[in-house]
Amino acid sequence: MTNESVQYSLQDQVATIRIDDGKRNALSPQVLREINQALDRAESDRAIVILTGRESVFSAGFDLKVMQRGGVDALRMLRAGYALTARVMAYPYPVIVACNGHSLAMGVFLMLSADYVIGSRGDFKIAANEVAIGMPMPRVAAAVLRNRLGPAAFQRAVTLSEYFDVESAQSVGFFDELVDPVDLMTRAGNRASEFKKLDPKAHTVSKRRIRATLIRKIRFSIPLDLLDAALMGLRRV
Repeated sequence: MTNESVQYSLQDQVATIRIDDGKRNALSPQVLREINQALDRAESDRAIVILTGRESVFSAGFDLKVMQRGGVDALRMLRAGYALTARVMAYPYPVIVACNGHSLAMGVFLMLSADYVIGSRGDFKIAANEVAIGMPMPRVAAAVLRNRLGPAAFQRAVTLSEYFDVESAQSVGFFDELVDPVDLMTRAGNRASEFKKLDPKAHTVSKRRIRATLIRKIRFSIPLDLLDAALMGLRRV
């Protein structure tokens, strides 16, 4: 299955979903729709998922052009992105993110919704930079960050928009491991093979059980974050 910006491939019950818009992998309404379609396909195939980006970038976050135009389209994009975090967290099979490089804002929140995150070594930056560009941190985003980062790193990431290099990103919890870029997809495939040994039902029940409160918080927070965005008029992106 190939869409304009998201490619889907399946091999040995492992689905690779690759985001590649040829640029910064902006999470536009179309890209978010295509990711959801790919997840529909993967779930139908009962597949472990490897979610990855393109050379040197996983995702730079929401599409700024849509944000700047504002209106209903921007709010729908925000809602789709925030809801995607809960969907990935509850996906019934293991989800691995193979982060190719830079990951910013909504790209970080999508990345941290996975079960296992592999980063690439290199001169890349990881940041939830909303405060730096004039946006209060959305409740959904803060909940996702808090779930993965230690308290001190969480405070710096949210209130100071700290940009983490890949080594420090691993040390505070953004990544579970780092590999050289040439080894990224091989390592993700090896991890997927290991995760096949898990009992699928036990995996699903366990992940949903320990994330139930977080997923409820995300779903409850989405309309509040959309209201904040509407009141701000999406002037600052």
